[in-house]
Amino acid sequence: MDRNAKMSTPAHDSFITVKKFTQMKKIYYLLALVALAFTACQKQPVVAPTSPLTKTAELTFTLAPADYQLLPKSAYPYTSLTFNTATDANNYIPVILAAKWPLVNNKSTATVSYTLAPPPASVQAASIVIPDTLYSDVTYTVTSADYFAVTGNHYGDFAASDALKFLAYKYPGAVANQLAVITYVLYTGTDNTVTNSFLFLNGAWTKIYQVTPAQYTLAGEGKYDQFTGSDASKLVGYFNFFLKNDFTIADTVKAGDVEYVSYSYYGGKAYQRVMGLTYDGANYITLPPATQATQPFLKTNGTWAAVLPVPTITHTITSADVTLIVNSTAGTSAERTNLGKYGDFSGWLPSELDAAFIVVLTADYPTPVTGDNYNVVYLNYTGGADVPTTITFVWNGTAWAAK
Repeated sequence: MDRNAKMSTPAHDSFITVKKFTQMKKIYYLLALVALAFTACQKQPVVAPTSPLTKTAELTFTLAPADYQLLPKSAYPYTSLTFNTATDANNYIPVILAAKWPLVNNKSTATVSYTLAPPPASVQAASIVIPDTLYSDVTYTVTSADYFAVTGNHYGDFAASDALKFLAYKYPGAVANQLAVITYVLYTGTDNTVTNSFLFLNGAWTKIYQVTPAQYTLAGEGKYDQFTGSDASKLVGYFNFFLKNDFTIADTVKAGDVEYVSYSYYGGKAYQRVMGLTYDGANYITLPPATQATQPFLKTNGTWAAVLPVPTITHTITSADVTLIVNSTAGTSAERTNLGKYGDFSGWLPSELDAAFIVVLTADYPTPVTGDNYNVVYLNYTGGADVPTTITFVWNGTAWAAK
């Protein structure tokens, strides 16, 4: 054996094995570090925090022009940006809500303000019809006998309030929209002869605006103090100017106020006509201006719908109702006797009143509507006086119950 040859011993072999393992471990760590450095240089995806897709919302907003565009193009509010009626709004707005907030939960609410368009001209004209009257049929000059009949004195003039009393005296059977043009002596510290127009509106005489001779002159019709067919298209402009420049009106007018203008018109005969104008905040127009309305909505079973007020029927106890109760078993005998004598309720317990009014409701409303409110108004004798008092009942489908 070559003495220079290296001899292999178990200890030597073990040393070589450990050394190789150590070298391999270093290589492994080196590779791991390289991999880590490479990974650290890469852009890592950002994971956004998750949020629920739905929620229960409480919304309050006014429809913007873009909101109307969420409706089908065939729907008229798509272009008008208004609703003609509240019913239309209640039908169309749920469509907008469903498109605008599709993921909100049931029980979500929305309070929505929107523009309600003025009624069309045909509807407005039909709602306020002023008869086209002959001038000779509606004019009257107050006589001495009239002054005395109204005032009880012989001064031969009226205070401002006496004119309305005279109209009630002169026209006891007045009908809606009846016109009267009255010439009389008005006392305001001194006597002055005036001619004023009055209109019978909502069951009472009301003084209305009347075009003056000076205003006819201003409009180029001062020769006869009458308008004609050639003025028809200009009348709204004339009246708008007159009203806006009359300080007795301009100082107090507010948007939505209505003025009725009485004017003379020649169309083959002499007529006295009336035109109703509405102030829109800037000018007097022939139709009422658009208004803002607000309606609550509720999402139920995946569908938005308007929350409508519960219908309410008000019933005031009549003498016939009193007779029904007196002949019933409600209350005590003494209470019923007292009710029949005085027509009011004195000392009745709440449960006794409920029983009495259920007798009335059962008789007077044989087919009640489930869920509607029925307000019963009765005279409650308390503190030495009759006090009108209300109790609300509801028909639950099988029986009446007080709320």
